[in-house]
Amino acid sequence: MEKSVFEGLKTRFKSANTDEKIRIYVESEELTQNQYKELLHLFPLSDLNKLEAALA
Repeated sequence: MEKSVFEGLKTRFKSANTDEKIRIYVESEELTQNQYKELLHLFPLSDLNKLEAALA
């Protein structure tokens, strides 16, 4: 994903609630591996099980 577009997505991700973060993470297309990692670093560790379930 283009850097400027990703920065907007990342800003939205930061302010989203957990369910919205999961939706953004799962439904976003064309993210690079590093971009997925950046979002994952912003995800609350206590809710990783919810993200794992959504990805399964």
